[in-house]
Amino acid sequence: MESANFHRMMPVEGPDRGPGPDVRVQSRGRRTAAITDSRIAAAAILADMRSGQLLDPAFERHAGPLDARDRRWVQELVWGTLRRRSWFDAVLGLRVRGGLARLDGDVADLLRLGAYQLLFMGSVPPYAAIAQTVELAKQRHGIGASKLVNAVLRRVDRERDALEPVQPSDPIDALALRGSHPRWLVARWVARFGLDATERLLEANNHEAPIVLRPYGVVREQLEAMLEGAGVSVADAPLVADSLVLGPGVQLTELGAFKQGLLFVQDPAATLVTRYAAIAPGSVVGDLCAAPGGKALELSRVARLVIASDRVPGRLERLLVSTGRLDADNIVAFVGDAREPALQGLDAVLLDVPCTGTGTFRRHPDARWRLRTSDLAVMSTLQREILRAAADTVRPGGLLIYSTCSLEPEENDGPVDAFLAERPDFVLEPPPAGSVPDTVLDHGRLRVLPQEHGADGAFAARLRRREQT
Repeated sequence: MESANFHRMMPVEGPDRGPGPDVRVQSRGRRTAAITDSRIAAAAILADMRSGQLLDPAFERHAGPLDARDRRWVQELVWGTLRRRSWFDAVLGLRVRGGLARLDGDVADLLRLGAYQLLFMGSVPPYAAIAQTVELAKQRHGIGASKLVNAVLRRVDRERDALEPVQPSDPIDALALRGSHPRWLVARWVARFGLDATERLLEANNHEAPIVLRPYGVVREQLEAMLEGAGVSVADAPLVADSLVLGPGVQLTELGAFKQGLLFVQDPAATLVTRYAAIAPGSVVGDLCAAPGGKALELSRVARLVIASDRVPGRLERLLVSTGRLDADNIVAFVGDAREPALQGLDAVLLDVPCTGTGTFRRHPDARWRLRTSDLAVMSTLQREILRAAADTVRPGGLLIYSTCSLEPEENDGPVDAFLAERPDFVLEPPPAGSVPDTVLDHGRLRVLPQEHGADGAFAARLRRREQT
């Protein structure tokens, strides 16, 4: 490593985030900032993603050991870089001879990280953004890569007032560039929603998703008073009156109410799925794709028993941790595959099936770049298989609720319509009046759209099994 000849000196105040990096000095006297752990973590997260790993576990692996402030900084940098990747590629590609595609993927990611710090992180001085990224490139790829990164980022800094790339003449190409989403996905949405609504959807996906709290064991007013008494600001959440949006800069796990098991985190769209389900009080309910467990917790408010299963033990562990913290003693969890359910005679069954997650891109900005058109067919086949298998676990007269966090018809209406055609003993049944706002109902089905409702995207269909005659 070329920085091995540097000698450690006393710590100094960092340029971008309070107590900062060490400063090392070369034998000839030229000083350069040591790379901060936060930036090392950001580069490692993107490297893991290039190898096929998901953003959330990669973040926990590399940023988890950092303190809370540094984790928030890394999250802003990585999530922001991913949300603007198409735009960065256009801007940087014009300033790399031969285009960005000719570069090693890691070098291209370092350029994106540096450009995001330069252009969108006001707390980072330009010299720090450039110097730190150059040093990262030197350590990871040698002097040649560091010189390229230095030249490109300095040019970006000089030309920051004239960076906007030429907009394509095709409106879908232009929207895909401006909103930083894959063109094929933008084209699908334009065909379904129109240009204006699709632009609003892309804008929603590119905004940071809030942390929304659900009270548990207390009412909203009690939780709000506890949080405000601790100096924590909260606000109203959309669509769900008793949810609270947590103010910025708060470490959730340090809240007294969190430690006491009086809240959990859930987007309003997920809460609406369980409200739409309208399970009868005292029911025995199966949640057959239960992890990470938020919907099981919601169902446990009215159910006598929730039997929660998931086929991935590691994911089920998250549910067990949550139910233990909240002391939700009417939830029983076990490892099980929803395609081969070992249950019968249930009053209601929730199938929150695996999906492409196109309704949650604001929370998972990596998903837009991983998704392929073929994934829609693969997921739709799996969803139909689960729906068919789960149907016989519902007693006659009981409910089957199918839900996704997808916006795509192949995963939503398609499986439901095919199932209803195959199973005449099931019928679509809208929820009781007032269960959810009328604005999220579409001919009896739940349809939450980020661009319309200010929440994640969600779909659900409430299917009643006919009584036997």
